Amino acid sequence: QVRLVESGGGSVHAGGSLILSCTPFGRTFGSEAMGWFRQAPWKGREFVAGVSWSGGTTVYADSVKGRFTISRNTTKTTIYLGMNSLKPEDTAVYYCNAGGHLAGGTYHSYDYWGQGTQVTVSS
Repeated sequence: QVRLVESGGGSVHAGGSLILSCTPFGRTFGSEAMGWFRQAPWKGREFVAGVSWSGGTTVYADSVKGRFTISRNTTKTTIYLGMNSLKPEDTAVYYCNAGGHLAGGTYHSYDYWGQGTQVTVSS
């Protein structure tokens, strides 16, 4: 059974930083893209960042460019989301996605999702 294990969420003040991680179990996604989405209360799930299978190409939502960094470890077993200069509007549940692909500068998701990890940013 495929599981995406997420960690790193928490509560910080505005301007603070967090690092999220996501590790798949049950199968590997070494030849597929992975990414991060988020969902705030009473809002739909929105794209945050994606990384290619090799880790060499990344895509970001405009709202997080320059503040967030997505990366992949060299063995392609884990992805990370570094979050700097956090704002209250970044408060959301962050979900890892696996099995996607990058094409034309756009991340296309696949239906493997983590359980979500809560990020709360206070004023």
